Amino acid sequence: MKSHGEFAPGESLVVSAFCFSFREGRSAESQSLCPVQSCAMAETEEEEMVSAEASGFSDVSDSEFLEILDLDDSQESSASLSNPGPSSELPGKDGKLISLPKGKRGLDVSSPMERFHLNYLYVTDLSTQNWCEQQMIYGKEVPDFLVPEKAAVLDTGASIHLARELEVHDLRTVPITTKEDAWAVKFLNMLLMIPTLQSEGRIREFPVFGEVDGVLLVGVIDELHYTAKGELELVELKTRRRPVLPLEAQKNKDYFQVSLYKYIFDAMVQGKVTTASLIHHTKLHPEKPLGPSVLRHAQQGGFSVKSLGDLMELVFLSLTLSDLPVIDILKIEYIHQETATVLATEVVAFEEKEVRGKVQHCMAYWMGHREPQGVDIEEAWKCRTCNYADICEWRQGGGVHSSTLEPQAKKAK
Repeated sequence: MKSHGEFAPGESLVVSAFCFSFREGRSAESQSLCPVQSCAMAETEEEEMVSAEASGFSDVSDSEFLEILDLDDSQESSASLSNPGPSSELPGKDGKLISLPKGKRGLDVSSPMERFHLNYLYVTDLSTQNWCEQQMIYGKEVPDFLVPEKAAVLDTGASIHLARELEVHDLRTVPITTKEDAWAVKFLNMLLMIPTLQSEGRIREFPVFGEVDGVLLVGVIDELHYTAKGELELVELKTRRRPVLPLEAQKNKDYFQVSLYKYIFDAMVQGKVTTASLIHHTKLHPEKPLGPSVLRHAQQGGFSVKSLGDLMELVFLSLTLSDLPVIDILKIEYIHQETATVLATEVVAFEEKEVRGKVQHCMAYWMGHREPQGVDIEEAWKCRTCNYADICEWRQGGGVHSSTLEPQAKKAK
C-alpha cells in the first residue's frame, strides 16, 4: 500500500512550502527571499523515491482537507446504526468498484501506524478521528476514493486559501529530488517567517510539528498575527459550500484542530521539540547533501548550509532564541465559498486537560492499544454524508465492530 502522498521518480508533484515573503511596495534592498513550492523531479531511475508526506506537510493547508462535510440543513437527522449496507464495494475515480478490507482488525499483529505505513500523522488525521474514527480509517484504506462533488469543494477551498496566501507573499517553485530536499524547503520557509512574526508581521501557512504521546504530529497553521493588545492570535480559515454555519459537532472537530495547532506550536517555541525526535520519526538523513536548487535558494536567503542537518540546527536555534510567545487567542473564520462572505468568527477556548484527554484517546488507537470506534447512536446522523456508510462495519454491527462480535457469536453456539 502506498502512503498517501507517495510518488515515483519522474512524477511531478507540488509539495507544501508556504511562508512569508516580501510585500509589494517594499524596496528591493529590504525584500526577503520568496517562499517556495517544492516540485519533485527525480532525474534518474536510481533516484530515491520521494514522498510528499515525507516533506511533513501537505501542499494545501491541511485545514482544508476536512471541509467536505456539508449537510442539507442544520437539523441533526436520525439514522440507524444497525442498518447494513448492500455492498462492500465503492466506485473509484475511474468508475470501477473498489473493494474495502473486511474487519478482522482485532487480529492484526501490527499497530495501525505500521499497517498504514505511517511515520507520523497530520493534525487533520486526529480531527477527522474526532469526527468519526471509522470514517478516518476507511479514508486510509481507500485513499484515492473521493466523489467528484466533494473533490470540487476541496478545489474551491484550496483556491481561496491560495488567494489569501498571495495577499502577503509570492511563491517560487524549487525542484526537489529527495525527502531531505522537501523538508529543507519547509525549514527555509520557517526561517523566513520567524523574523517576520518577531517584528509583529502577519504570516500564513506556518508549518508545525512535534511529538505527542510517542507519535510525530505535523500540520500547517493558516495565519498568525498579533492583536492591538500584543497578543499572538491564530486564525483558521474554514470555507463553506452553503452560506450556513456548521453543526456543533463539526465545530467541535474544528475546535480540536486549532487546539492541536496551539499545543504543538507552543511546544516548539518553548524548546520542547528536538531534532533527534524529528529524525527518529521521519527517517531523514541530516548529513545528506542538499540538491543544487535548494542550495541556491538557501544562498539567496543568506543561509550558508550544505545539508539538512545544518538547516535543522538553524531552525531549532531560531525557534528557541526568537522569544516568540505561546499562542494567546484561537479563532476560526467561516467563509462562504461562492461569495467570500464571512459567515462568522468563532473564538475557541483552549482547554489543555480536555485536549490531552482527546489526544491520548486518539493515540491509543494508532499505537494498537484499542479497537477502532464509530460514532455513538446519538450521532448516527453523521453517517448521512459519509462515503462509506453503505459498507461501514460499525453500522452493520449496530455500533459494535464486527471483529468484536464474532467471538461472542461463536460462544453463544
